Amino acid sequence: MSTHLRDRAWMEVQADALIRNAQAVRASAGDGARLIPMVKADAYGLGVDGAVRALETLDPWGFGVATAAEGVALRRSGVELPIVVVSPLPPSAVDSAVRAGLQISVSNAEGLAAVEAAACRAGREVAVHVEVDTGMGRAGFDWRQVSEWAPLVAAAADGCVVWAGCYTHLHSADEGPETVRDQWGRLRETLNAMVVPDGVMIHVLNSAGAMRLPEYACAAVRPGIFLYGGRIGAGQPEPETVASVCARIVHIRTAEAGDTVGYGATYAAEARQQWATVSIGYGDGLPRGLGNTGDALVAGRCVPIIGRISMDVTVVNITGIAGVSVGDVATFIGSDGDERITVDEVAEHVNSISYEVLTGFTPRLPRIWVDHGE
Repeated sequence: MSTHLRDRAWMEVQADALIRNAQAVRASAGDGARLIPMVKADAYGLGVDGAVRALETLDPWGFGVATAAEGVALRRSGVELPIVVVSPLPPSAVDSAVRAGLQISVSNAEGLAAVEAAACRAGREVAVHVEVDTGMGRAGFDWRQVSEWAPLVAAAADGCVVWAGCYTHLHSADEGPETVRDQWGRLRETLNAMVVPDGVMIHVLNSAGAMRLPEYACAAVRPGIFLYGGRIGAGQPEPETVASVCARIVHIRTAEAGDTVGYGATYAAEARQQWATVSIGYGDGLPRGLGNTGDALVAGRCVPIIGRISMDVTVVNITGIAGVSVGDVATFIGSDGDERITVDEVAEHVNSISYEVLTGFTPRLPRIWVDHGE
């Protein structure tokens, strides 16, 4: 990797940590459950090409995406494993998904008919995964109305559609086991009311579900945020840190009492201080809400972010830290010495979640994949 990518700001992604997180999920789910790693949204912002290369070493069943375009891009990059789209497709995207050989989720009669028509036009069989809404509410056939839609699925499976999978989305697995048990019971009731052909793959559990209630792993599990270093609820195993976000210090100044910094002058020095300007901002995806609330690591010490974060730079207070120079590294997610800032801690500062923080980093921030296991 060219060294110039580390000249300003960057995200370092540890392939070996990603693999170990995935191995932890697989160990919890048991030998009978295959992995369907979710690599949607550019692998939760970390870079889908690197994520797929790392995860392919674990022999997953395939990969999960959210859009036809994501699946098509994986095919063009050389992925030959199954790719399942786990969100409803708009009608305009169905033909491209069929041409790419994607496995398509269906959530209603109209979506099922659109896939069947596209498959017949293409002269090929298309695998579908029937999504059952057991409480998430955003997509899926209503589990209470199975008698109305089950015949439609059976009829489509007699044509150009292959019924490959059936699943539901868990809405609160990170909060506790009870809702998972409720949703699993609804899905089981739905399956019992249908004639499900042999070979239909049942998959229910996300990262939190696979760790909390592996007895519901069925044929496959769909881990997401845990793979990429995000926590999955209180009392659950801690993932290894996968992504670190770092930037260079580009300016150091001495501030006198009363000096202000940043747009709106929201921070003023109470005494003489040392400030360091770091070459990362919200244009790179560093959450603007970290201004005056978040922290960074400099020279192995935790230092506060002061003032509002700008589009391109952020200022930190390095008072009392000796030997800091222009060109040194500030870490906003990751470790420096004995100090560490996790993506979940960043999310807490801005009243958000790790998913939003990771996927919010923009293309201006290079993703540099490394493997410390080699």
